[in-house]
Amino acid sequence: MAYDDDTRFRGEPGFREEPDFRTATSTGSIAPVRGGSAPLEDIFDDPHHGDPGRDRLAVHFAWEAILLIGAGVLAYLLYSQHKAFVTGTHLRELVVFIAALGLLALGASATLRAAVPNLALGPVAVASAIYFAQHGADGVTPVGIKIVGFAALAGVAVAVLVAGFHVPAWAGSLAAALGVVVWIQKQTGPVIVAGEFDPTDRAWYYLGGFVAVSFLGAVLCVIRPLRRGVGRFRPVSDPALRRGTFGAMVASAALVGSMVLAAAAGVLLAGLSSSVRPDLGFDWTGLAIGAALVGGVSAYGRRGGVLGTILGTTVVALVLRLGDAANWKISPYAVAAATLAAGLIVTRLVETFGRPLAASDEDTWAAEAATTWTGGGWTTPEAGSWATSLPTQQPRPDPWQDDRWSSGR
Repeated sequence: MAYDDDTRFRGEPGFREEPDFRTATSTGSIAPVRGGSAPLEDIFDDPHHGDPGRDRLAVHFAWEAILLIGAGVLAYLLYSQHKAFVTGTHLRELVVFIAALGLLALGASATLRAAVPNLALGPVAVASAIYFAQHGADGVTPVGIKIVGFAALAGVAVAVLVAGFHVPAWAGSLAAALGVVVWIQKQTGPVIVAGEFDPTDRAWYYLGGFVAVSFLGAVLCVIRPLRRGVGRFRPVSDPALRRGTFGAMVASAALVGSMVLAAAAGVLLAGLSSSVRPDLGFDWTGLAIGAALVGGVSAYGRRGGVLGTILGTTVVALVLRLGDAANWKISPYAVAAATLAAGLIVTRLVETFGRPLAASDEDTWAAEAATTWTGGGWTTPEAGSWATSLPTQQPRPDPWQDDRWSSGR
């Protein structure tokens, strides 16, 4: 009979029945909790829907340093070779342009982090600029409120489609973009900007507002619970699986907010020119998403740096201004395509070097670090100075072979 047989002594007199404290998952009982090397807080970190652990931010900081150097080089080239384009009124126009492009990039960054990229940013910005050009004489504030309201309604419609039915955001936002393009194409030609709105008078305020909002949002997303909450809509297994109510709410807020930012950018762009052309606006979408990707925001969602969107926007804007000053005659679509391609490469770097370390990798590194060479082999601190094999034991004499027990006594 086996030592651990459940039926041994049961029912026999003189033995008391004892409860069985052993656990077995096959019988439906609770499995024992096994300790692991992962921190305790990972238990509450949605481990079944993503890598547990904190994203590594070193790759973002290193890339942002490179972007800062690149922006400095572009600014030096522009100032040394085309000084007239970065002084006086032209400087204020450049600042407003950076702020407008930054608002679009901020909307793209928010939707990318929330894993719901919005492709309607450019058409919404162009439609807002056209509407402001038509009704600018009624006042900046009343017209601006109407434009923001229309954009928010468009964002709500996309959010209901994307979050409500849980379909890809690029498809839902593309449908909205095509609907806005239909309205844009109804314009027969360039629209003269009515009113006297001149954003260059408060250029640095607009730029400061963009920088402050972008920086504050990025800093908040560094906090681990907020970072994972913002990127909750990011798929990790079957993309058709719903990611929960909280993920849908964050995705909806990002879509609506990005539409509002695009509308504000359109108003600033309308104020920079005397007339607005009824373009499709997809070049602005490409520039905005490209600037966010180049800044280090992952195309898959959640991951991003702190100053990346600000620096990426600055680099793209300086490239466009340098092209205008040097008369390169480069299409904005070409710049957008190149920016998107570079941004996708940055996404690969961010996903490779920014993901949390797996617990098994940490255990392996810890074990390798604790292994030492003793001259006769590799040992660990737990092994100490004990040899790998026990010494040979000498046979003990049999006490029954003593003469005292012999038959002669």
